Amino acid sequence: MKQLRRQASPSRVKSAPTFEARPHDRAKRGRPIGDREAKSGELIEAARYVIARDGYAGASLRKVAARAGCSTGAVTYYFANKEAMIARVTQALWDEFDEWLSDQPATIDIRAIFDRMIRWTTSRKGDAWLVAFQLLVRAVSDPPLAAMIQKRYAQFRRQLARLLESGQAQGVIRADIAADLLADQMSAMGDGWTMMFPVEPERFSRGRIDDLVNAAIAMLTPR
Repeated sequence: MKQLRRQASPSRVKSAPTFEARPHDRAKRGRPIGDREAKSGELIEAARYVIARDGYAGASLRKVAARAGCSTGAVTYYFANKEAMIARVTQALWDEFDEWLSDQPATIDIRAIFDRMIRWTTSRKGDAWLVAFQLLVRAVSDPPLAAMIQKRYAQFRRQLARLLESGQAQGVIRADIAADLLADQMSAMGDGWTMMFPVEPERFSRGRIDDLVNAAIAMLTPR
């Protein structure tokens, strides 16, 4: 967690260290071969690594290629330019958010959704959180990226609202507030936790995060 906190500090985001390729990797030249989808996934992971450490401005196709151990030309085979790469990273990130709502049991389990959110926040030493933060900051001055995030977030909230509607019908979610409002409120709560968890880990100790989740669930359940 201390390492995560160091990554989340303002100086770390604004002044990332010079990127160096992993010494055991050699750049591979020529047209990529093999499983295209798998290779695309590897490059997305490499892009996330670079964005988390060098920030949006410092991320480049060259650095992603160095991280992935291939040539810049191989990267452009999958991503025509930096904007295309960022778009793919954004879509992949929101795919992960959608997974929070997947595989729900017959009886809606809100606690499981919160648990997935918390695990995501702390996964891979906080890289996912740092990438999401960089994308949101960039979206302020990047209308196409902002539109993409807005579209995917709206899709996520609609899916969450449908789950909450099912929970209302089952009697496990309060029905005196519209499901779409509960979904928006729950999303805002998750946004705040996700943003501050890496910055103020002491607020989210093991026992206290359980208490916070219990309080959120209490607000969602019927009186």
